Amino acid sequence: MQGQLYLCATPIGNLEDITYRVIHTLQAVDLIAAEDTRNSIKLLNHFEIKTPMTSYHEYNKMDKGRYLVEQMTQGKEVALITDAGTPGISDPGEELVSMCYDAGITVTSLPGACACVTALTISGLPSRRFAFEAFLPSDKKEKKVILEELSCETRTIILYEAPHRLVDTLSELKDTLGRDRKVSVCRELTKRHETVFQTTLTEALSYYRTHTPKGECVIVIEGKSRRIIRKEEIDSWMQMKLEDHMKFYEDQGITHKEAMKLVARDRGVPKREIYKELLQ
Repeated sequence: MQGQLYLCATPIGNLEDITYRVIHTLQAVDLIAAEDTRNSIKLLNHFEIKTPMTSYHEYNKMDKGRYLVEQMTQGKEVALITDAGTPGISDPGEELVSMCYDAGITVTSLPGACACVTALTISGLPSRRFAFEAFLPSDKKEKKVILEELSCETRTIILYEAPHRLVDTLSELKDTLGRDRKVSVCRELTKRHETVFQTTLTEALSYYRTHTPKGECVIVIEGKSRRIIRKEEIDSWMQMKLEDHMKFYEDQGITHKEAMKLVARDRGVPKREIYKELLQ
């Protein structure tokens, strides 16, 4: 008989957010694989869970993954937990799940706390359609590509960010997505000092430049407007000189780059065409 993998959601702050099912499972399995055993031992001690624990994280996920799969093929039951939240969301859990399916091992998920969903539901922004991007890439070229893609995203966007990088990320988002895009910055979720700051990208950047953020952040951003430009509107804009069209927006304090995006939208053409015409 093969064992099974249990993806166990753990609290993202408030310890009372753990489920009875997760506690019972962590007590019953043969082995717990944890992202950081030093962090997880505090949780296990709190609930008096004595199950053996091993590390499973980004830097050992392949070797330890093969070890865990071997244990399960021999009949062991294994629970996977992350530092906080649901395994497989912005952590290496997805690789272990894939390895289990390749080996014919059953996987089940025990639902519970998840920072991205928690932030979305209290953000005040549309929640029917959303795009979860987790942490932006550290590589500058890759990040630029992702941000350009997000600039056209019409669904609500959810990002994770560390407090020491929040200002830089808000600045990049403002430059790419637009200064007046609505945003909710959610911090210290489920904890005593939980806050939801509903504002715009410009105002959020201004605020956090003078108020040092603390705690992990979830940034929830309004998607791009899906407003349909009618042919009559395009014809009206096309009668205006390109330079005058640009000046119309720049006189409102909109940056040259953002003005080009708006002009391209009004005229129903790609931004690069506006850029070429302005150069000429």
